Amino acid sequence: MTTREVTGFLPRNDVRLGPEDWRHTLADRAFTIAWGAIQWPWLAKSLSGGRKAQKAALLKRLDLAPDALPNLGSWKADTGLLHLVVDEIEARRPAVVVELGAGASSLIVARALQLHGGGRLVSLDQHGDFVAATRDWLREHGLDADMRAAPLIPAPAGWPGLWYDVSDLPDRIDLLLIDGPPWTLHPFVRGAAEVLFDRISVGGAVMLDDGARPGERVVAARWRRKWPQFDFGLELGGTKGTLIGRRLR
Repeated sequence: MTTREVTGFLPRNDVRLGPEDWRHTLADRAFTIAWGAIQWPWLAKSLSGGRKAQKAALLKRLDLAPDALPNLGSWKADTGLLHLVVDEIEARRPAVVVELGAGASSLIVARALQLHGGGRLVSLDQHGDFVAATRDWLREHGLDADMRAAPLIPAPAGWPGLWYDVSDLPDRIDLLLIDGPPWTLHPFVRGAAEVLFDRISVGGAVMLDDGARPGERVVAARWRRKWPQFDFGLELGGTKGTLIGRRLR
């Protein structure tokens, strides 16, 4: 399946995808459950995926069919994030976009790159079947991307949970889009994306989906302290907010 189809409120259970010697402790589970109770207003808000008019405008600006994104909402990217991504690609024309978490955003990024500069999309996701289905979905629209199934490994740099194996990514990244792994692994799991920040080109950007959620706000606070060469700001458009970090030097 792809994010064209209706999906559940929660993402798939990814804990079992970790290596055999990795343990999701009872403390981690309890912490995640407790944090889920804190985050439920943001999770509920995300169910809509954005207004229909916003989605129609997005598809029109990319000259995609009106039914190209039939089922946004739940854990998928919303129209607020997708418009911001297209804005970035139109303005900056990145040569390399790396996406962590495939889906609707893969279609939108690939089409925006096709229209604006012809850059390359490298998209990682932990589910091989989802990657294959998304690759086929893009091809149906005449689009191409480097879609990769990336195994989950213990998160690096002191971050909790599991993280993508990013050992084979380009040395230079102009736009890093972070929409995975899901918070159900750990509310702070996406903080590990900072292992790629040194590869971001000057003037390039990091975009973190769900930026208004409490877990992502904790991540953002840590990034601001550790990465002064980036200017981070929270864009509150859409249903979930987007944290944008621009590399200054």
